[in-house]
This record gives sequence, C-alpha cells and structure tokens, in this order.
Amino acid sequence: MGDGWIHFDPQAGAQIPGAVSSAVANAFRGFVSNPHGVYAGAAHTRGIVQAARTAVADLVNGKPEGVVLGPSREQLLASLAESLSARLGLGAEIVLCRLDDDANVAPWLRVADRGGGRVKWVEADIETGEVPEWQFEELVSQATSVVAVPLASSTIGTVIDVAAAAKAAHRVGALLVVDATSAAPYELLDIERLGADVLLVSANRWGGPQVAAMAFRDPSIFNRLRAVNPDRGATGPERFELGEHQYAMLAGLIASIDHLAGLDESSVGARRDRLEHSMFGLRQYQQRLLFYMLNSLASAPQVAIIGRAERRVPTVSFTLPGVPAAKAAKRLADNGVCALSNVPSRYFAGLGVPEYGGAVTVGLGPYSTPYDVDQLVRALASLG
Repeated sequence: MGDGWIHFDPQAGAQIPGAVSSAVANAFRGFVSNPHGVYAGAAHTRGIVQAARTAVADLVNGKPEGVVLGPSREQLLASLAESLSARLGLGAEIVLCRLDDDANVAPWLRVADRGGGRVKWVEADIETGEVPEWQFEELVSQATSVVAVPLASSTIGTVIDVAAAAKAAHRVGALLVVDATSAAPYELLDIERLGADVLLVSANRWGGPQVAAMAFRDPSIFNRLRAVNPDRGATGPERFELGEHQYAMLAGLIASIDHLAGLDESSVGARRDRLEHSMFGLRQYQQRLLFYMLNSLASAPQVAIIGRAERRVPTVSFTLPGVPAAKAAKRLADNGVCALSNVPSRYFAGLGVPEYGGAVTVGLGPYSTPYDVDQLVRALASLG
C-alpha cells in the first residue's frame, strides 16, 4: 500500500500483506529440514505441508486429503493432463472454453494433439461475453473425457455457469476441471456447490506467494489416475506433486488464506466461517466499486468496454480506438496506475481486438477505492 502506485493489475500478482511476507521470512529462517526425516525439524516441515492442504481445503470447501500443491497452475494442469493422456487418445473428446487462459488450454491441446483426441470449443457471445449454458449440453457427448473451463474470465470478468458444465460432464462420466484462479480473489469458492471434480487456484492472485493448488472433490480418484511422481511410494495428493515443495512459500500460502478470512474484523468462528463472512463483505464492496468503474469508463472519451456480462468479477478490458493498448498502459504507468495491456486471449483474437491496437485490462484489488478509479479515468482522458 505504501509504494505510491495504484494497483489495477492483480492478474500479474496482488499486493502482498505484511503477514504473508513475515510468514515466508520466518519460514525461510526456520523450516530447512527435509520432511522425510525422523527428527523434530522434519516433523515441523510435514506439519507445514499438512496445514497448507487444510488451508486450501477451507478456501474451496474441500478435503485436505484431496489438495495437491505445486509451484503454478501450469505445472499442476500439465501433470493432470499427462496423467489422463491415456484416456485422451484417438476417439476421445475434450471440451475447452474460448474465454480460458492459454495456461489452462495448452496442456489439453498438447495431449490431444499427441494422442489424436478431438477438441471442441465453448464460445462466448460476441456482444456480451457471456457463455450460454446450452452449449455444454450440445457439445458434451459420450466420447467426452474432460471438460475444462474457467470459473471467471481473467480479461473480461465473465463468470461461467459451472453448474451447467458439471451437469453435462457428469451425465457422460467426464471429468470437470475448473480453474478458479481469476475468481478466487472475489468469490467464495465451494467445490461441492460448483460440482467441479478438480478446482485450481493460484495464491499470488489474492496476495499470497507464487504457489498453486489443485483440489479434487473426491480424493479416492487418486488411486484411479496414473501417478506423475516418480516416487513409487507416493500416496494420495503426493502422486501428483513433483520434487520438493518450497516450504517457506507454503507458510505464506497459509498466512494469505488467513488474511482473506480476516478482512472483516467482525468475522468469528472456524476459518471457513470467517472466509464466508469476509468474502461476502468484500464481494459486496467490490461489486459496488465495479459498477462505479464501469460507469466511469463508459463516460470517458474513446473508451470501448469489451463484454457486458450480467454476472462478472471486477475485471474489465477496453480498447481506445486510435490508441494502441501498450501506449495507454504506458500513460497509465506514467500517472502511477498499474494496468495490463495485450493480455493473450483467444476471445480477443476472435473479435479482432489485436488488429485495433489491443486491449487494456484492469482489475480491482481488495484495497481499491473510488479515488483509484478516478485516477484511472483521468489518466485515460489525458490520452486525447
């Protein structure tokens, strides 16, 4: 908060709370033992790993024994896709979403290309950016093995009806993989309510370290999937974890989820209860601020907002006809505002956005204010 910048770039990593920085620093000084030893330091490290699984389980309303930990969603998804590759060969189908990030799409495309699997695409409406739920029923067939979708778009904020995807996927016995990375800073996650078989999150998006987690709704599935860990003695979630963890980062992961749970100081009870209370209050505040941002941007000269989904997280992309997005982002930076430009997007490519100079993407953080929005709009106005 004290760096003097206005942060509208949570996709690149949210601001780090002091409690998270302290937890990582303290862990680096203290957790140096290999967890496989029999001495006290090893037991301490094992405790950190288990506590991290429990914290993520509280965040997504899942089971600790179903939580896989890793350095990034890219690595975790690559491991999952590789584990399922035998099911994704010739004749098998994978349903992907055009609104998804390349990080989520690439592992499935790679496996399908290698094995001869077929890929189908869920499209977003050109005008609104919404994903009609009927597409899932239409695209998912008896040949579908995996349905992989985001819970929310990282560029235009659209929230996807994952329950509809779950209904279609489970009707044919397909695995539903949901990336909740772009929704986690804004929405209370519930893997049971969503019906996702696998749910992914990245801690850096809500103020945690560079650590990701992949939660399985039914932990017994581990025994039915091919392990990627070369250690033949690995069991449970360890079957999908490669190499040693960054144990200090896991300590920061725990602290970041505790921070989310404590955003509302009146929250009491177990961590999941506190998360429900804090995230409800945060969502109410950010939705009001999103409404103010959308109205302010709509009134700014030359700004054309992309997408207008009714249900969305507070992430917005826009173009400025005649002004390249990179130039706009540089002008914002010159005025102390952090924003992203030309974020890779298959949806943008389909709309022809790159040919019009690209898009600027902004997202609210937990500490954003109306003043920050005003500064954003003033900086954009100076481009004229």
